[in-house]
Amino acid sequence: MTNPANTVLYTGVTSDLKKRVYEHKNKLADGFTKKYNVVKLVYYEVYENITDAIMREKQIKGGSRRKKIELINKFNPQWKDLYDDIL
Repeated sequence: MTNPANTVLYTGVTSDLKKRVYEHKNKLADGFTKKYNVVKLVYYEVYENITDAIMREKQIKGGSRRKKIELINKFNPQWKDLYDDIL
């Protein structure tokens, strides 16, 4: 996720993506996303197994900012908010 200016990047894991993004958009979750106005879903991956999802989250978080931007650019070159497109 990112802020409207696409300058802040946030990576997280959840079992209910639509609900979690809604919470971030509506400032229902205190912390980093609320403080930095992280309200735009620009990238996501779906996993059947939570262990795999957590491992991937750690891999992404451990990567460089450049790698995260490349990942987003390949998946969503316009950095469009994907909230309405998720299942």
